[in-house]
Amino acid sequence: MIEADRLKYLRIVLVLVGLTFAVGIWPLTIIWPSGWSWHAEGRSYYLEMILAIYATLGIFLIRAARNPLAHRSLIWFTVWSSVAHGGVMAVQSFDGTHNMGHLWGDVLALFAVAAVLAVLMPRETKSGAS
Repeated sequence: MIEADRLKYLRIVLVLVGLTFAVGIWPLTIIWPSGWSWHAEGRSYYLEMILAIYATLGIFLIRAARNPLAHRSLIWFTVWSSVAHGGVMAVQSFDGTHNMGHLWGDVLALFAVAAVLAVLMPRETKSGAS
């Protein structure tokens, strides 16, 4: 894939992931709680906290779509924090059958976000800077 195409697709993915993080996760916790909402019984301070963090990250990813090269560290933070978060949740999914839905919900989604962003990130520049 040529760099211009890679950058074009990266911009699109940043907007889509940003929108999903900013406004899409909350509806998913309502529609498919076993795949998206941890501690779904009653009011969940954890869920409110996670939604606030991901909404904030989503807004910054949308902003980064304008000039992804200027926001490499934010994009790589999203990649590696998604791997770390998804990895922890994957392990936690095996703590009782009530958590197994997360393997096909938020765990898989975080790994997919990380993989797509990592593949689309432009490679090193000719000057050697990344």
